[in-house]
Amino acid sequence: MKIILANPRGFCAGVNMAIEALETALRYYGSPLYVYHEIVHNRPIVERFEKRGVVFVNDISEVPPGQTVLYSAHGVSPVIREQSRARNLNAIDATCPLVTKVHKEAIKFASEGYTIILIGHEGHDEVIGTMGEAPNNIILVEDVADVEALTFPPDTKLAFLTQTTLSVDEAKTVIDALKRKFPHIVGPNKDDICYATQNRQDAVKKLVVEANVVLVLGSQNSSNSQRLAEIARSSGRPAYLIDRVSELKDEWFQPNDTVLVTAGASAPEENVQDCIHYLAQRFGATVETRTIREEDVSFPLPRELRVLQ
Repeated sequence: MKIILANPRGFCAGVNMAIEALETALRYYGSPLYVYHEIVHNRPIVERFEKRGVVFVNDISEVPPGQTVLYSAHGVSPVIREQSRARNLNAIDATCPLVTKVHKEAIKFASEGYTIILIGHEGHDEVIGTMGEAPNNIILVEDVADVEALTFPPDTKLAFLTQTTLSVDEAKTVIDALKRKFPHIVGPNKDDICYATQNRQDAVKKLVVEANVVLVLGSQNSSNSQRLAEIARSSGRPAYLIDRVSELKDEWFQPNDTVLVTAGASAPEENVQDCIHYLAQRFGATVETRTIREEDVSFPLPRELRVLQ
């Protein structure tokens, strides 16, 4: 067996920042420490922090008044910020700056009188937060069929934005459909899909042709991890999205397979290495790392934590 280890893979700058923010807040404030939604969409990371006294909540009312709450990397709506203030919470904002960029674009377009078409997945934390910035101005679409169903008066000012973790190709298909149907629609100055999402997808697209099977480390509720598996399957390869080595099944593999291994932007490298070790032990796999693009992006800690250092 041969393993092609895709690079870049795993943690992006936003995830690194969010996890470092939670580690720093734990050291400074101790536990219990509250986080609004999962800090990142990765089950092993959430479980690791839960064991250390972090409490993940889906409603701000679950945070006792006066306590510290950290907002996840996916961002929150203004309503959540207001609820936090009303409960006198010490709020630490670990929103990924690339998500904040989309929030600011939504505010700008709404203030200029645009109806905003947001391309994304209904119910995703990031989408909920973005729509909350201008709830009366934003319409969510998921695919071309949703676009075809849209109707607006002829003089409607239209703009589009996208969730940061979409498939680049799928987003382009929906954007192209929007531009065909509404030629006057405008978009952001710079693509909303994050650099890490795009780089990990590009690596799979380039390397999947050499593989018999694809292994993606990441959680089922991780949008960018799901997209990696979908891209592999669209190339005709079986692809398995798993959190940890205990989920591996020997029947997925043949002894002489070439296995492409990658990881979503919130998946820990230790889980990748556990799977590689298993395949090496079980099938005698050798590893070749293939780097498609170098990454050197980093984000500073939230302002609320920087002032403590």
